[in-house]
Amino acid sequence: MEISALYQLFLTCKGVTTDSRQCSTGLLFIALKGESFNGNTFAAQALKEGCYYAVVDEPEYAIKGDKRFILVKDCLSTLQQLANFHRRQLGTRIIGITGTNGKTTTKELIAAVLLKAHKILYTQGNFNNHIGVPLTLLQLKAEHDLAVIEMGANHPGEIKALTHIAEPDYGIITNIGKAHLEGFGSFEGVIKTKGELYDYLRTKGDSTVFIHHENPFLMDIAKDLNLISYGNESSLYVNGYITSNSPFLAFDWKAGTSGAIQHVQTQLIGEYNFANALAAITIGRYFGVEPHKINEALTKYAPQNNRSQLKRTADNVLIIDAYNANPTSMMAALENFHKMKMNNKMLLLGDMKELGEGSLAEHQKIVDYITQCNFNKVLLVGHQFATTKHSYPCYENIDELIKIFQESKPKGYTILIKGSNGTKLNRAVDYL
Repeated sequence: MEISALYQLFLTCKGVTTDSRQCSTGLLFIALKGESFNGNTFAAQALKEGCYYAVVDEPEYAIKGDKRFILVKDCLSTLQQLANFHRRQLGTRIIGITGTNGKTTTKELIAAVLLKAHKILYTQGNFNNHIGVPLTLLQLKAEHDLAVIEMGANHPGEIKALTHIAEPDYGIITNIGKAHLEGFGSFEGVIKTKGELYDYLRTKGDSTVFIHHENPFLMDIAKDLNLISYGNESSLYVNGYITSNSPFLAFDWKAGTSGAIQHVQTQLIGEYNFANALAAITIGRYFGVEPHKINEALTKYAPQNNRSQLKRTADNVLIIDAYNANPTSMMAALENFHKMKMNNKMLLLGDMKELGEGSLAEHQKIVDYITQCNFNKVLLVGHQFATTKHSYPCYENIDELIKIFQESKPKGYTILIKGSNGTKLNRAVDYL
């Protein structure tokens, strides 16, 4: 079936699902495949649950004579083409966002600010890959003024592919750091892949990029683009400086050289979130959000999902940044924690995943830095940290650490909890 014909059927549906557990009346089911599942096997059940149509790519699962089954060559490609077709039909202005660290938090801050003046669609959770991006685009409605589409990558060419699905009009790369080196091959590979967003925007002609002026990696690859800059220098489109970080980030900002100084007290932990907040201010200002509404959005935003969160328990203060970790974000979190004016500082760190051949060296750099900081207590989790040279208690996995906590639970500490999602430090968060 041609995409244009499938699109007409899509318009009669209430939405799209690729999850057989989330089928309901009026949806269009698209059967995707994974390493351990085949969505084609659930197509008939999806129709029984009320889906109007089921898109399949294996003929044996399409019942002859039942026009509710739609046979295509490849369901994933069809999903992506349908999303792109829908995006083109509506013509919604789209802001594409990627980056090594902070892209999800920045996306949430941008959305919070833009919602003060616009009807927008933005990526929910971490739906930022080759499946999540098209599913997000298919939620676009005619009433949306703007869409903020997050794009993630762990191998070369992934951002390029996502830009050809979403076709963003504007772009922002939050930063470039050492992450997924196993997939990218090198730090240069990370730069090249993240820069694929800029590469796409160049093909559109006079495209606008929102850029952190103090980031040399971004400035180097942003040639021939219309730059709207933010940072510390007073001449920039938006500029500001940190006023406090104990424990929550506070800062002043203004628009250019003549703007009035604005003060924002956030609920974010970490100086590294300052650039993320400035990015949201810059985009908000560009799209006409008034300063007091920008400030209100940033003040009210509360981080979730183990990202830059602070929780006070009966026994400790937890600084939770356990959703993910790489050498760049880990060092930023440690440097910030070291500066914070808090008593009895304790570290609970987990391995950083997907670093390839340089993994041991990157973990050693972290341990060497920790040794210089004289934190009150340090606990490490994971095989990579266990292999480095240090004198700290180290546990092979989170289960071993929780057993220790059951015998002697920490009390009276401010605890930074940071590690890759695979180390499952969130279980320690639940226990503490």
